[in-house]
Amino acid sequence: MSLSFDRIKEKLNILADAAKYDVSCSSSGSVRKNSTKGLGDSSGMGICHSYTEDGRCVSLLKILLTNHCIFDCAYCVTRKSNDVQRAAFKIQEVVDLTINFYRRNYIEGLFLSSGIFKSPDYTMERLVAVAKKLRLEENFNGYIHLKSIPGASDELMREAGLYADRLSVNIEIPTISGLKLLAPDKKHEDFTKPMLKVKNEIIQYKSEKKIIKSTPKYAPAGQSTQMIVGATGESDKDIMYSATHYYKNYNMKRVYYSGYVPVAEDNRLPAIGTQVPMLRENRLYQTDWLLRFYGFGVQELLNNDHPNLDMDVDPKLGWALRNMQYFPVDINKADKSVLARVPGLGMKSVHKIINARRFRNLNWEHLQKIGVALNRAKYFIVCDSNKWEHRDMEGNKIKGLILQNSVGKFRKEYSNQLQLFS
Repeated sequence: MSLSFDRIKEKLNILADAAKYDVSCSSSGSVRKNSTKGLGDSSGMGICHSYTEDGRCVSLLKILLTNHCIFDCAYCVTRKSNDVQRAAFKIQEVVDLTINFYRRNYIEGLFLSSGIFKSPDYTMERLVAVAKKLRLEENFNGYIHLKSIPGASDELMREAGLYADRLSVNIEIPTISGLKLLAPDKKHEDFTKPMLKVKNEIIQYKSEKKIIKSTPKYAPAGQSTQMIVGATGESDKDIMYSATHYYKNYNMKRVYYSGYVPVAEDNRLPAIGTQVPMLRENRLYQTDWLLRFYGFGVQELLNNDHPNLDMDVDPKLGWALRNMQYFPVDINKADKSVLARVPGLGMKSVHKIINARRFRNLNWEHLQKIGVALNRAKYFIVCDSNKWEHRDMEGNKIKGLILQNSVGKFRKEYSNQLQLFS
């Protein structure tokens, strides 16, 4: 490498630490097979300290190209007014780090973001240059995720997608009003313009691929975005309506939710020492899952009467407790969409139930063998048995019974709720 080992190590410590606030890295959906005897293979690869379906831990080199930035966003640790140690990698240094880390089996790919220095196009051009060198000069076939720079030109966004597996533009603050409050130098359209370009390029690629098989891949793992949760006063309803907008209009693969970590003294932001809203972040991810895979509409889970998610119960259970008129559900007759709304029934359990009941009516013992979480589901279903029926129970009573017998990583945060039912 062109600089000393100590200087490279110092840069790596600074720029890897600065990158930890970005959670929007995922490799799902990308297939870039190694058919040229090059380095790496993104097929089946994952994210930094994440896990595949078979339990295998996978990792990416996750760094910033630089933490210098021309913007002064109040919520950002790399904003220009913040007194932090600054550093910047050269393009070749990132390439060398990626290849050397890969050869030592430390990583399976690269997640590269950056502060914005000089201009959006200047920064984006350097990010693209890293990916281009890895692909063309190093013959690297591992996973590459590039953070798209808000305000970058359409030409650079197109080129980025030819070398990266996934692109992402972090929307940062869920609402336009929140962005104006905390990042007045930025415009909402600077975020959405590159998103739209990526969406249209992916659509065009899929169309051309049907006719010309040799059409170069374009961002095969799609695009994602991230919202900061808790920096401004948005309700969960505001956040999820915004997320739904991006899924629908920009074909997002994923929207990530990142609990705000207080990094500055600013009267517009939560004070230093304020707890990071980890439980709220978890509930938003659960809601996101229900919207994408369980057939729920955002207005069912969050509306003017219920603008924020329950912290003591998950979103599906919360919805069920507010809508007891739909229960109990007959497990032997209900269709897939109805079964998917029963607390304790994941989609795997739903499919197992539908397959099993073709051969016999199911009772509690059968459901246990299938793996249904009966500690929750038993209050909302009936089956081929009279045991455990709770038709006359009100929602609050059911909630208390479930909470008394539940465990979870966030239990300490809502354990005081149990006192209401003692």
